[in-house]
Amino acid sequence: MEDTRDNAVVFNRTLKAGKRTYFFDVKETNNGEFYLSLTESKRFFNKNDGSFYFKKRNIYLYKENMIEFSKQLHEIIQFIEENQGMESSYSNTSNIED
Repeated sequence: MEDTRDNAVVFNRTLKAGKRTYFFDVKETNNGEFYLSLTESKRFFNKNDGSFYFKKRNIYLYKENMIEFSKQLHEIIQFIEENQGMESSYSNTSNIED
């Protein structure tokens, strides 16, 4: 796969969750294929100088894997809901921003 980290965002959503922010960015490869760039940004406190800094982690999901990824994610969410419950419903998207 080509290096796609700098490709333009064509659609996005943001989820703020405490010290973490999740960015769901649809990007386009050089040959016109869409993919999902999922980024977790977490805020940390620097004890030495009193400032905050962020660490980011990225996952790139290409369209040929999206359906199976979605199925697996749904199964995992159902398992957690059935075995431990969830703080909020899976279908609740009130924290997602346009």
